Amino acid sequence: MSSLFLLTSQAPDLGSGLAAVPTEFTGLVNTLIILLLVATGVALVTRWLRIPYVVGLVVAGLAITRQSLPGSIGLNPDLILNLFLPILIFEAAINTEFSRLRSTVKPIALLAGPGVLLAATITAALLQMGLGMAWITAAATGVILTITDTVSVIAAFREVPVPGRLATIVEGESLFNDGIALVLLSLIATLHVQGTVTLTAGVSQLLVAFVGGGLVGLGLGYLCVGLFSQLDDALSDLLLTVAVSLGTFQVGQALGVSGAIAVVVTGLVIGNLGFSRTSASTRVTLLNFWDYAGFGVNTFIFLLVGIEVNLGVLWTTLPMALFAILAYQIGRICSIYPLVALLNFFDRPIPLRWQHVLILGNVKGSLSMALAVGLPLTLPGRSDVIALVYGAVLLSLVGQGLTLPRLVKQLNLSPVSPLQQHIESLQLNLISAKAAQQELNSLLEAGSLPKSLYEELFAAYQARIAISERELRDLYNQRTNSAYNPVEQSYVDSLRRRLFLAEKGAVRNAVRKGLLPDDLVESYVQKLNEKLMGLKDE
Repeated sequence: MSSLFLLTSQAPDLGSGLAAVPTEFTGLVNTLIILLLVATGVALVTRWLRIPYVVGLVVAGLAITRQSLPGSIGLNPDLILNLFLPILIFEAAINTEFSRLRSTVKPIALLAGPGVLLAATITAALLQMGLGMAWITAAATGVILTITDTVSVIAAFREVPVPGRLATIVEGESLFNDGIALVLLSLIATLHVQGTVTLTAGVSQLLVAFVGGGLVGLGLGYLCVGLFSQLDDALSDLLLTVAVSLGTFQVGQALGVSGAIAVVVTGLVIGNLGFSRTSASTRVTLLNFWDYAGFGVNTFIFLLVGIEVNLGVLWTTLPMALFAILAYQIGRICSIYPLVALLNFFDRPIPLRWQHVLILGNVKGSLSMALAVGLPLTLPGRSDVIALVYGAVLLSLVGQGLTLPRLVKQLNLSPVSPLQQHIESLQLNLISAKAAQQELNSLLEAGSLPKSLYEELFAAYQARIAISERELRDLYNQRTNSAYNPVEQSYVDSLRRRLFLAEKGAVRNAVRKGLLPDDLVESYVQKLNEKLMGLKDE
């Protein structure tokens, strides 16, 4: 900014100054354009080859060299931690339904808390014994390699249907384990600088980071919800969410608490309470924007991962990277199976096949690379750790990312029964026939369809609708039968969930417009929340 100010204050040299500034900036813009075109091409190729999009981005990044780009660009850890990470966490949090998250809070808390600590400890021990790392370096590397990349896992879930409860556990764990890993790394950095940290000081630092981050997130989240009640403009609400998502992280860091945890809590509050106080069109605008923001950030991150990796260095560190993958997978195995076995005593059991998915989905991503680059300069073997993490991340993204959908499919987590296929075909008939009827109405109103032909075609579609509605009604009426099929129950529960959520949105919108008193609506919403909690997860 200072150089720009000097240019504007020297009128005689304005022309020469303008010739110098755009050279660097234009190169950056051209680089971004090239990367966007590459990402578009990758999207087309990966869809044709039926491989994960993020894997295609990393491979495409490997084919791009810094010298081939018109501007300088790289994987800056400050950029990822202060801009990209809050955007990704906030986007995931606002799309997380609180009733589902609350129903899986026990497994999420166990896996994201003790699970991360146990896996990181085992991984660090294996790295120290197998690669001869210093203990402090092995501890930091173990934490870095414990973080999972949920983008690749969720991409696999979109290709292969999985139970809704499993998807919620995976998403919920990823929401919180990033923040916990950042806090652990901060504790390790303190130990490295000070030389020693007492157990009391370490525990108090963890508690302050978690509890403080949660309180900061709650405060800023509810403040934002109050502002939503005053605003009814999509663009103003959009700017508010961007400011809150980025600002919450910075406030948390400035106060010495976990900024990542604060962003998670803020996103959950805004997504579940704030969005319900906006109009339907505003809510759609906000969700579409954040969906695009998350997609765009992930696109650039994974492209930059490929660009950052030096193939020569990767080849020399390949044995160490393979050992690191083995180490963190052993750590994951030793944390998942015992902790879930313990969990089954006081919560709904998690099937063994689901536990396999939690291990198979242990894919590494860009945050691990950013944290590796951000390690203290005085850490022993820092350059070797960076090369090791880069190699492990790349092999994990390509190897596990390509095989994960196939492995999940082989586990057959959500077998499709003939009854479920029948229900889906009936829903297909209803959706398609009603859409055709709407188009017929438009054609009739426009005067481009004779009334007699309209009535004939409309009646044919109405017959299809009547048959499908009658069969679905018969399935619903069987709910009192003792032999009621679980697939039918799942269909009805899914329908009820959507209806309850629609009711919540409607009554909160009525409060915002002043049509209903707040105390009446809050008691009604509490009853709806209890009903939502009582529904069986998919």
